[in-house]
Amino acid sequence: MASTRTELRDALLLVDLQEAFFEAPELKRHRAEIVESANALYRAAQRAQVPVFVITTVHSRDRSTWTLSMLDDDQGYLFSGDPGTELVHEPETEGTTRLEKTRDSAWFGTDLLLRIHNLGVDRVVIAGVSTHACIAQTTRDAYANNIRAAIVPDAIGDERPDHRETVLDQLVEDRQAELVPLEEVIGTWKE
Repeated sequence: MASTRTELRDALLLVDLQEAFFEAPELKRHRAEIVESANALYRAAQRAQVPVFVITTVHSRDRSTWTLSMLDDDQGYLFSGDPGTELVHEPETEGTTRLEKTRDSAWFGTDLLLRIHNLGVDRVVIAGVSTHACIAQTTRDAYANNIRAAIVPDAIGDERPDHRETVLDQLVEDRQAELVPLEEVIGTWKE
């Protein structure tokens, strides 16, 4: 028997709401909107007892977690303890589960899949930055793990806005994600 929307168990993923990402001019310009939407999702999730994961990118100074581009450029970033690695101060995160990642995908090298399975989650609702990288890869890997993904367009941002719509269109066309407006997600969690 196929699952219907009301039978799905959700989890909210708040991805990379970190100071360093919001230094990019395009994200800085939309910071308040993204964080306000993330907070609205958080509050609705808390009321509906939907698990919330705050996922951040953190690298080691010893180069052991660096990506190929970081190694090629011989320049690391998002080191533990650096101010840019910290969450922006606005998000509400009390009672959330924190996960650190070292790649674009929240699934790669973390125990997210185990946690999602243990909670009986069928769909992840994704908010945060950046659409063309971490949002897209987290979404694709959710699909690869047979977890449905819903991206909240009102709650995501990208430093490269020309890529945002193209990436979202590809994810939807490839049936790897659905786009669900903020108010619809909140309404679903009120039911």
